Amino acid sequence: MASRQISSLTTSRLLSSRRLQVVVLAAFALVAVALVAKLPGWPLIDYRAFDYLSTMGAPPLPKDGPIIVAIDEPSLSEINVQWPWPRSQHAKLISALRAAGAKVIGLDIIFSEPSTPEEDETLAAALGPDVVLAGDETLVTSDQADQFIRVLPLPLFSDKFALTGIASVGLHRDGVLREVPAYDDGFAAMVATAAGVDAELPEGVGLIQTFGGQRTYPTVSYYQALDPENFLPPGIFKDRIVIVGLSLQNAPSIENGGADAFATSYTVHTGRLTAGAEIQATVFDNLRLRSWIEEAEGPAKQSILFFAVLSAVVLVWKGTGWRTVAVGATAIVVLFAVSYLALRFGRVFIPPLAPSLAFVGIAAGQATLDYAQERKNRRQITRAFSQYLAPALVDQLARDPSRLKLGGEKRELSILFCDVRGFTTISEQLKDDPEQLTALINRLLTPLSDIVLSHSGTIDKYIGDCLMAFWNAPLDDQAHAAHAVSAALDMLESMEVLNEDLKAEAEGAGRTHYPLRIGIGINTGECVVGNMGSTSRFDYSALGDTVNLAARLEGASKAYGVSLLLGERTARAVREAFAVLELDRITVKGKTEESPVFTVTRKCSEGALAAHQQFLEAHYRRDVGSQQQLAPDLMRDIPELRAYYERALQSGSA
Repeated sequence: MASRQISSLTTSRLLSSRRLQVVVLAAFALVAVALVAKLPGWPLIDYRAFDYLSTMGAPPLPKDGPIIVAIDEPSLSEINVQWPWPRSQHAKLISALRAAGAKVIGLDIIFSEPSTPEEDETLAAALGPDVVLAGDETLVTSDQADQFIRVLPLPLFSDKFALTGIASVGLHRDGVLREVPAYDDGFAAMVATAAGVDAELPEGVGLIQTFGGQRTYPTVSYYQALDPENFLPPGIFKDRIVIVGLSLQNAPSIENGGADAFATSYTVHTGRLTAGAEIQATVFDNLRLRSWIEEAEGPAKQSILFFAVLSAVVLVWKGTGWRTVAVGATAIVVLFAVSYLALRFGRVFIPPLAPSLAFVGIAAGQATLDYAQERKNRRQITRAFSQYLAPALVDQLARDPSRLKLGGEKRELSILFCDVRGFTTISEQLKDDPEQLTALINRLLTPLSDIVLSHSGTIDKYIGDCLMAFWNAPLDDQAHAAHAVSAALDMLESMEVLNEDLKAEAEGAGRTHYPLRIGIGINTGECVVGNMGSTSRFDYSALGDTVNLAARLEGASKAYGVSLLLGERTARAVREAFAVLELDRITVKGKTEESPVFTVTRKCSEGALAAHQQFLEAHYRRDVGSQQQLAPDLMRDIPELRAYYERALQSGSA
């Protein structure tokens, strides 16, 4: 009954196959993620994770950092001179800041072209070693070659001992500024040199640790810095580094763009750009505090990826389920937490997305395969048992295949055999009409089978006009004996309805009606139940002396004039539910001891039961006289046993 495929579900071969499947899936995920991580767009995904992680719990703005002097809207309005302003204006600012005690003044403005001689001389006169001017480096691409071109301040300004720093920054492909400029003479590095600060450049790629969004650094307007005594708190510039540059108060957005303004990691939260002057201040603090974040090298990334794959394999090695989802979600959180802790306390960015993708890929992939296998198993179980078990029981097995122990096992079963009496005569009458004979068998076995299934029984097999069923396998049934007896009584009642229908049909067709009668034997005991057959075909069946006795009880029921005969263990098990009546003792084949046999009725009075017991004891004593006295009342009170009492009297007289 159960197919070979279902039987193999519990074998070690399937277990080994599943583990091989997990290993193959893990290897595939490892290679796939490693290849995907090499795609040009993948680093941008990692860097987006960096944006969120580096801005979560970002360190506070460092103390004594630069002050921004902003060329902003109020300054453009107050100074009321067309931009670019005359260079004498910047000379006034340098003088005012120097007088206010500024330690270093960084002008994030490029003076690469001459203006008027007078203006240039005025600015040059204001310059000194405490001033840093901005330069620029640009990549010029042509069909012949790529060339870096530097744009520097006029020699007139450099000759005044003013330092020059390259203010160019490199953006990632998504237009976000994340890397510390890799210039030894970068603008922020030169500001540090002018201030006498020991600033260290990253050896490799250094990712900028931002301290907030736009206008995080203290900022004053350009026009205010021209007259700090009247517009600003006293000593605001004392021993401070000042960076001057374009910084609009209304921070430009990504959609609108902006002059000398860039997207940073913090832009994911605000959607706003940060002014170049403030970016130079951030880079300066990164250099002086060594707070930049290094990106993990290839071996470190591969180690984390391999660890994630190994963890996923351990998770799904034995199976998947709702715990896989819970542990998987926890693992993803842990990976991101580790990445965050490494970034925040170790200043190393370990991208968490590749290992997370590998982990999820293995867990989800294996869960999908397991789900598909489970669905397949359910379909196989449904196909194998749908003809032998009630739909509700088939559904239980399909939802929980662990309740099905395949192979062979010892279990206590209640076995039922049901056979049609006189079927040979009926077959002889219908020998020239095999279709009608087949239809009759089907009409007979269909209600009997339905009754077995409705009482949670398992149909073992059909042997011509005989039906074999059992209870308590493959699913546990604590009341298996009672269910078997209840099914037998319903089967007997169903025959009355069937005979009425057949009689009406026969009379309508002018045929002789031959009533159908059945005999049933039920026995309870230990059996071996499981897949029985050959290597090419086998059924789910039961074997053992209990089965043999049940078959003999069915055959013996006719001799006792009853339709239902029970074995002793069955009778003991159902005494509380039915009226159990002992009929005789028989010798079971292979044994020397006699075993009592029983029948049941749905209802029987206490007086009738007591009278029957007296009749039985008289039968064992061969006291025919007592039997004859008791028989009339018993035939009236227990009409189901009329034939039994008559035969007992006849055998006693003989």
